[in-house]
Amino acid sequence: MEVLLHTCCAPCSVKCIDVLEKENFKPVIFWYNPNIHPYTEYKSRRNTLKEYANERGLEIIVEDDYGLRDFINLMYPDFENRCEKCYTVRLEETAKYAAENNYKYFSTTLLISPYQRHDLIIDVAKDVSKKYGVEFLYRDFRPYFREGQKIARESGMYMQKYCGCIFSEEDRYLKANKR
Repeated sequence: MEVLLHTCCAPCSVKCIDVLEKENFKPVIFWYNPNIHPYTEYKSRRNTLKEYANERGLEIIVEDDYGLRDFINLMYPDFENRCEKCYTVRLEETAKYAAENNYKYFSTTLLISPYQRHDLIIDVAKDVSKKYGVEFLYRDFRPYFREGQKIARESGMYMQKYCGCIFSEEDRYLKANKR
C-alpha cells in the first residue's frame, strides 16, 4: 500500500523508509520544502534526496517551489510561530497532493527529528488530514534518528546543519557566536 511521504531531506528519510517498508508500505517520496534557504542549501538537499531515491529505486515527486520572499511573507510579522506555519504549508501541500492523486495515506520524515516540535507536527497533520480527506499515517520515528544519521553519514550523503529555514540558520550562528 502506498504512502505519500513528505520528505525534508535524504538523511531523515533513511530510517523512515525502512520502517514503512517493513510494515509493507510503499513510500512515495514527496519533496515540497519552500522553507529551505538559501538556494544552495535547498538545491543540495533536493539533489541528495533525488540521488538517494534513485539508488533505492523509489518513486519521487518533486514540487520545486523555492521562494525566499514568499516564505518570509508567510512568516511576517509573527516570526515566533514560524514552525507551525512552516509545518502547515508543507503538510497541507502534501495532503492536497495525496487527495488529488488518490493516495489513502500521507506522512512526513519530520517525525524522525528530536529537534522538531513533534506534537505540533501531529496536530498540523491531523488538521490537514481532515481538510483533504486523506489519512495521516503517524509513526514516531524518533528512536531511529541516530541510526539513520549514521547510515547517511557513512554513505556520504550531504548532511545539513540546521532545520532549513533562514531563521534556524540565524539561530545556529547566534549560538555559535555565544560559545
